[in-house]
Amino acid sequence: MRRTTSRIIAAAAPLALASTLVACGSSSDTTAPLSNAGNASSEKHPEWSKYTFTIGDNGGDGSQALAKLTGVFDNAPYKVKFARFTYGPPLVQAAASGDIDLGSVGDVPPITGAAKEYGFKIVAVNRSLTPDQAVENIIVPKGSKLRTAADLKGKRIAVPQGSSAHGLALNALKSVGLGPKDAKLVFLDPAAAATAFNTGKVDAWSIWNPQSAIAVKNGARILVKGLPPIDQTSSYYVASDTSLKDRTRRAALTDVLKRLSREYAWAIKHPDQYAQALSQEQGIPLADAKASLAAYSNRVTPVEKSDIELEQKLADAFLEAGQITKKVDLESITDNLLPAGYDSSKLTFN
Repeated sequence: MRRTTSRIIAAAAPLALASTLVACGSSSDTTAPLSNAGNASSEKHPEWSKYTFTIGDNGGDGSQALAKLTGVFDNAPYKVKFARFTYGPPLVQAAASGDIDLGSVGDVPPITGAAKEYGFKIVAVNRSLTPDQAVENIIVPKGSKLRTAADLKGKRIAVPQGSSAHGLALNALKSVGLGPKDAKLVFLDPAAAATAFNTGKVDAWSIWNPQSAIAVKNGARILVKGLPPIDQTSSYYVASDTSLKDRTRRAALTDVLKRLSREYAWAIKHPDQYAQALSQEQGIPLADAKASLAAYSNRVTPVEKSDIELEQKLADAFLEAGQITKKVDLESITDNLLPAGYDSSKLTFN
């Protein structure tokens, strides 16, 4: 049921902004640090050569630039390409339609996607190594008189609809006894929200890094940090049902996920190169990329029972708040790709 009390300025976003093919063996740099990753899979699975996998790059997360830098897919027995998305909900929709095979999103897009009965599954968790560092915040402009979450009553909050920042806004309001009808949620994609925030058309903005970090650097102030118990610091990998149902394709997709987890594990241990990759991919200054990475240290693991419970609690809160119209069963949309005990933070490099 659509809430008529919310002021909706815009909700649509393009499914993908860019798509670049990265073919196996595409790097001419034999010194790329991960160019020999997955040699066993390359040698044992020639049947994977018929596949081309599309990876959803959520908001310029550095995955494509890191793939080129590290050479992690150079010897893969399949081809890989990347499709850029502005934020999570359209990425989940693309996974459901089969336009992409795999991508990482925040905690809310799987919920809103499942409520719309999209065909996808949560297949892994990007678990924060720095759970005391917020990856998103509710920020207010320089000079704002708002001091606490309670001050958001009756105020205009820019929110990317169906995103993790949407969940942060709802939970922040709920934490002080307010509901979505007590504030004016202005549904805007990140680019439009930045304009509204900078021109005073909204009073606050619920948004992730690097946008949050850049705004704070330019004078904005954090009103509410996106930290437990009002926000998760983990994100989730989602995959298309089409790729998961075929046994051979599923096995190859698991290899894709392991290679992605390997490039990020390497990146965490090489923060300067990671920042450069993020700066290049997002077209932002290197200093801003470094600031946003402060909370971006993650380890990829299977989905655990506690993750499902957290997501279920959030899904129920969205239903209660009228943000979705169908009850979501999180367990039914979870399908682990990784073996029990897998933890990318334990990977080693030569």
